[in-house]
Amino acid sequence: MTVSTRSPGSAEVHNSRALQPSASSLQPAVSPPLAAYVHIPWCVKKCPYCDFNSHTSATGLPETEYVDALIADLDQQLIGGESRPLASIFFGGGTPSLFSAASLGRILHALEDRLSFAADIEITLEANPGTFEQEKFAGYRAAGINRLSIGIQSFNAGHLKALGRIHDDAEALRAVDMARRAGFDNLNLDLMHGLPGQTVDQALADIAQAIELGPEHLSWYQLTLEPNTVFYSKPPVLPEDDILWDIQEAGQAQLAAAGLQQYEISAYALSGRRARHNLNYWQYGDFLGIGAGAHGKLTRADGAVERYWKTRLPRDYLDPAKAFAAGSKTIAGQELPFDFLMNALRLVDGVPSRLYGERTGQPLETVAAKLDLAVERGLLEPWQVQLRPTERGRLFLNDLLEMFL
Repeated sequence: MTVSTRSPGSAEVHNSRALQPSASSLQPAVSPPLAAYVHIPWCVKKCPYCDFNSHTSATGLPETEYVDALIADLDQQLIGGESRPLASIFFGGGTPSLFSAASLGRILHALEDRLSFAADIEITLEANPGTFEQEKFAGYRAAGINRLSIGIQSFNAGHLKALGRIHDDAEALRAVDMARRAGFDNLNLDLMHGLPGQTVDQALADIAQAIELGPEHLSWYQLTLEPNTVFYSKPPVLPEDDILWDIQEAGQAQLAAAGLQQYEISAYALSGRRARHNLNYWQYGDFLGIGAGAHGKLTRADGAVERYWKTRLPRDYLDPAKAFAAGSKTIAGQELPFDFLMNALRLVDGVPSRLYGERTGQPLETVAAKLDLAVERGLLEPWQVQLRPTERGRLFLNDLLEMFL
């Protein structure tokens, strides 16, 4: 098992102290916060490292038809009713900025008509520099989107070409300027390191340029070769491990000096600007997922967790003869600790220990023996108040998590 640094071995330990809760005991004390994820699966070009559900289109995008399908998908999910307000909305892809402001506005209106919005709701749109248009982005802001996540990846022209990006370094800089001019005061920049042929100095130069642009948030993660990608079948030559380690150490120090504090494996933010949508995910909140290939998570009344996923191919998602849903899985009993900790322990500060019971309905003491063993091995801080990995635990997160399988 590998924990992704993007977004994310010891043998399983069996101990008689780990009591097994009955199904009737699975009743969370507090309903988790609710978010919404909207997947728009098209890109101008598929990047060779990308394993997300994204597709190129030889003809024009079926924008109106897809928005109609998203709204119908949402209505199907809400048949049972939902009273919680939305704390955040995230438009991901693919490249959601290929859609017009009017289309994204339709989706937001549909969500607000069916679910109330929190007063301080965070609404994020993923965008690529090669799809930026000044008027279009002012329209996004007017539609209610208040946070942009810009997929820059590098400011080095050679590295951008090696990554198969459709923009160059100059367009990356213009994109941030246009976003500010459009009224966005909450920006995330996506930046990768460990790129083909990249040196330590080049990686740090990318960070320096990003810092100069003054983003409120930075997602900085290492390029990994994922299955079902071009890079996986035809791997480029990547930096050696010692170079990767030097980049990681020096880069984290550079970001900290600029006030961008690490709060998750690959997430850095100014004070008060942590991504609420991602925090909800890592803190085991609930989220509705609509769109081709979207995933969702909802906590049932009995405390079990329902994870589900939607039809992956856009043509199938748009086919009225086929269902939006592709599958689901119930997480309960012995599976819940791993499912919860797989998210929570990605956070540098972890989560309050009480959150485990609130979000799973299980007493934390049911896994006390495993928690104690993780502390003994130096992977977890004492857990009675806070579930927090040690520095060693963050470095060997796979080993820590596998203790709870």
